[in-house]
Amino acid sequence: MAQLTDDCFAFGGPLMTIEDAVALITGRLPAIEACETIPLIDADGRIAAEDLTARVDLPPFRNSAVDGYAVRHADLAPEGETRLPLRGRLAAGASAEAVMARGAAVRIFTGAPMPGDADTVFMQEDVRLEHDHVVLPAGLKPGANSRPAGEDLASGGLAIPAGRRLTPQDLALAAATGHREIRVRRRLRVALFSTGNELSEPGTHLNPGAIHDSNRVMLAALLRRLGVEVDDLGILRDDAGTLIAHIARAAESHDLILTSGGVSTGEEDHVKNAVEAAGRLVLWRLAIKPGRPVAMGVVGGTPFVGLPGNPVAVYVTLLFVVRPLLARLGGGRYTPPLGVPVRAAFAYRKKTGRREFVRVCLKRAEDGTVEAVKFAQDGAGIITSLTGSDGLAELPDDATGVQAGDTILFHPHAALW
Repeated sequence: MAQLTDDCFAFGGPLMTIEDAVALITGRLPAIEACETIPLIDADGRIAAEDLTARVDLPPFRNSAVDGYAVRHADLAPEGETRLPLRGRLAAGASAEAVMARGAAVRIFTGAPMPGDADTVFMQEDVRLEHDHVVLPAGLKPGANSRPAGEDLASGGLAIPAGRRLTPQDLALAAATGHREIRVRRRLRVALFSTGNELSEPGTHLNPGAIHDSNRVMLAALLRRLGVEVDDLGILRDDAGTLIAHIARAAESHDLILTSGGVSTGEEDHVKNAVEAAGRLVLWRLAIKPGRPVAMGVVGGTPFVGLPGNPVAVYVTLLFVVRPLLARLGGGRYTPPLGVPVRAAFAYRKKTGRREFVRVCLKRAEDGTVEAVKFAQDGAGIITSLTGSDGLAELPDDATGVQAGDTILFHPHAALW
């Protein structure tokens, strides 16, 4: 586990921007050191622990990019067609050691090795066959349709940098360059629980005033999509002693403690006091909507994050505040989502000094431009605004609002996981 001092996040002052919060996170958190070597087939979503270099050229030999005929460009007539005899046949997987193209054309297929003296390939649909000869058109450049060894990546070149969260594409590159295994960071272990006397487990009977706990289910799913090992600790009631004991116990065997609910300043918000009793907490008043009440602390050397209680606020703060923390703890590289520029098809007013994320749906306007339409309900507790929207429109801190026709940044939901 990453062991922190209790004051490493100490901060006081006005509302923090998302960038300041992320900088504070990534600047003070050490990454876990434990690593393991695993098969590529099991490495999707893991964090590369070290640079991975190519063991062989990719491709490892000169080969044909098309089905056609391999020739020496020097054998082609300077003007007009060239008629050459056919000599040999090379398919993918064959050896070209004994095949030479001097003064002839060799039948070749995609992926097959090039004859030693050939440098150019004519596509089969561009030539004309005449018995045991082939007639080649003029105008093809030297080296056409031939892929040199190492064209994709040379032996010794960097295939995967340390800190990359591995994708299927990365694993294909690792395999193609001679690797069967890869060194990765151990998965982060996150302790997850919800707080609140009003919460009941999903599917159980609801007493008067109770609601089903949806935050924990959503957070667990998002965390697992981000490559995290989740320890579901259930629902904790609003009792100071219970909260202190569970938070302290979770700190002993996890890399991060994550909660939702109970982090505001109301009389029934007990998480703040519990964390202060078990360790140290600095309440982050982030300049973000939805999601301003986000708490950050340290308990027994383990970082703690308390998210708001409203589901949409939980969703937004997990993806824009906690995700970079997870990347840093896990030894990964974090790149803020860029967003896609789209045209707003709505008007909206906001306060300056905070980043806002508005749920929107996309449509194509009559002029062909993609437009964002604001979801009808925008309360932080409206879960259907997440299931019924295509993503989030990001409105900058200094903006006072949006007018129809403005260009705004759009984050598809799937691009944030």
